[in-house]
Amino acid sequence: MTTATGTTEPTAPTETAGAPETPAEAPAHTPRTLWRRSRRYVLSAGALVLVGAVVAGITGQTSTYPALDPRSGDPHGTLAVVHLLEQHGIGVRTAATEQDLTTALRTGGTTVVLPRTDLLSPDQLDRLARAPRGDGRLVLIAPEQPALDALLPGTTTGTDQGTDDPVAVLTTPARCALPEAVVAGTATLGGLTYRAAPGDTACYPRHGRETLVHHRAAGNRETVALGTGNLLTNDRIDEDGNAALALGLLGSRPQLIWYLPDYTSPEAHRRTLLDYVPGGWYWAGLQLALAALLAAAWRARRLGPVVTEPLPVVVRAAETTEGRARLYQRARARGRAADALRSAARHRLAGALGIPLTAGEPDATALSAATAARLGRPAADVQQLLYGPAPTDDAALLRLTDQLDALERQVRQP
Repeated sequence: MTTATGTTEPTAPTETAGAPETPAEAPAHTPRTLWRRSRRYVLSAGALVLVGAVVAGITGQTSTYPALDPRSGDPHGTLAVVHLLEQHGIGVRTAATEQDLTTALRTGGTTVVLPRTDLLSPDQLDRLARAPRGDGRLVLIAPEQPALDALLPGTTTGTDQGTDDPVAVLTTPARCALPEAVVAGTATLGGLTYRAAPGDTACYPRHGRETLVHHRAAGNRETVALGTGNLLTNDRIDEDGNAALALGLLGSRPQLIWYLPDYTSPEAHRRTLLDYVPGGWYWAGLQLALAALLAAAWRARRLGPVVTEPLPVVVRAAETTEGRARLYQRARARGRAADALRSAARHRLAGALGIPLTAGEPDATALSAATAARLGRPAADVQQLLYGPAPTDDAALLRLTDQLDALERQVRQP
């Protein structure tokens, strides 16, 4: 189309009259389009699988031994202490069963090390406490209160227990008269702190409590509690006086028995989660449960007095009766209507004649006889009227209604 200025305007494309407009076809789902849409998810999943396979395939990075294991050369193992003791003529071996442990305790001239007293059940601790002991030494590493009660009575743990991390375990002076501690001097101790029983020797204080407790009983039996075993590990044995203290504590007898039970066996895992819950938490849980019950009783829904509300629509009784009658008429329920009329008449007559009700209805024979005696009519006619068959048509229903009304009027007349 040419305008007055000489320019040509583009004309809109014309459509054929009557031809329907066809929508544009959707692009086909080709493999290339599917790849472009899902490549991010596929590449991400592949990367996760690759990383998982690499992590799962890495071996030799973690130790197969637990911490403080005398067979482990890892930083947290104690193989260096074993070599140190063997160089001084101390025989070192391990015990894997409770029977081997009790035998070692009974044997004289033996030092027994319990590195994981927390894995011993209360029954095991009680049996160890009652087992006969020779003139050996029992070394407990980081024992908690149940182990102290059984194996070192009178000693209690401090209220501000530390941890075994490198920050909390620091160089500590001995400050006691124990010969092994005097020879060693300062050592890397910390961890759990203890309050020693009267007569016991306490060394290496931290935070006002000691981290080493020595108890000597009759028969030259000794028990030592260490707050941490870090001074025995391979990466700390050469620090301060750790080697001298380890040699003095573990090398006082010709034989050293290191108790290493199978920590993966069911016997070593008898303790349940409730065993680690402090006793005060049970009372706290009971108080919280009681508080929850009281709060529930306080906020519970209560049924108050009945509240009367005005009805939105007031329906007269006559209208209700008329509506029900029309429903009967529409359904041609002459029998139901007659039963309703007769039942109402029987109840009114029974009240007027003093006939008692049995199961909500008066006795048919007594009611018929009393009504007939009052009116001087045969009892059969009265019973036919009050208990007869249903009417067959509307006219018969109207006659029944008139007869019942007349019967009630006659009975109520003085």
